Amino acid sequence: MQDAIERTGFAIVENVLDAQEATALAESVERRWPREPGTDRSGTYARRDLLALPEVARLANSSSLRRLVEPVLGPMAFAVRGLWFDKVPGANWKVVWHQDLTIAVRERVEVPRYRAWSLKGGVPHVQAPAELLARMLTVRLHLDDCGDADGPLRVISGSHRAGRLSDDEIMQRSKERIETVCRVGRGGALLMRPLLLHASSAATTPSHRRVIHIEYAAQDLPGGLEWHVRVGKGDGTQANHR
Repeated sequence: MQDAIERTGFAIVENVLDAQEATALAESVERRWPREPGTDRSGTYARRDLLALPEVARLANSSSLRRLVEPVLGPMAFAVRGLWFDKVPGANWKVVWHQDLTIAVRERVEVPRYRAWSLKGGVPHVQAPAELLARMLTVRLHLDDCGDADGPLRVISGSHRAGRLSDDEIMQRSKERIETVCRVGRGGALLMRPLLLHASSAATTPSHRRVIHIEYAAQDLPGGLEWHVRVGKGDGTQANHR
């Protein structure tokens, strides 16, 4: 797995969670952010603050996930952001080819090479330099089967090794390279580097494609910047939310 991530930028690991664990996690999220009344659009189709939920904070620091993360980032790795995605009939989106460049921080501090500030959900976000992103790892846990009809992630193998790409470079690479469709079974995980080029289509038969997306780092930020949230080793119940 470690070699695959170094070479291709991603790896798929099945059976990280069993069916009961996947169901319990989905129910926890949906209890916290329930469906919008009178619509088919789930209130939980996308969230940015998932590590605020104790069950997800515990998951991020669990042995099941740490055994995936530590061989890549080392034993000092910690979770820094949790997202939730669900493709349902009322929220069935597609995503163009891109890299994940943005991190969430405690407060805005001007530091060289950290740029393009934004406020998302009341939390400061900033685009980080490629050197930091190259040392991070994302774990996308699938709580439903995700096949061709479910809008799976598509990736361009090895593209993370090129560093940060311009829009023109992304467009060119997406035309030249062969993509890989990341089909993941319920309870499985897709591990990927943030700089890996990835995209997804809308689901052709939208029902549920629930994904818990957790980003990990293993170093402090420079110049007085601090991660917005930091869930490290321990039981995960006391997430250091800023």
